Amino acid sequence: MTRTLYLVAYDISHPRRLARALKIVRAYATGGQKSVHECWLLPGELAALKRNLEAVIDHAEDSVLFVRLDPRMKPRTLGIARPPADPAFFFVG
Repeated sequence: MTRTLYLVAYDISHPRRLARALKIVRAYATGGQKSVHECWLLPGELAALKRNLEAVIDHAEDSVLFVRLDPRMKPRTLGIARPPADPAFFFVG
């Protein structure tokens, strides 16, 4: 089964929830910056990531966005950016 590239972006209003969300997403991220992360995910990993974030966010104040990128499209980067790459192995944690 191949992994699918997602951009996971969030806007968390409280510093403690923000720190918790960052820790959760970084466990799955291979790249990104600030509050947008590149995550290569299997369906089960996507479900676990969503479940873990659901437990942290305040649904009345925070927002999380999962964007599945089309694997047929070649990424375009500018400046010193590196294109996203699916690693040969992946450690979640």
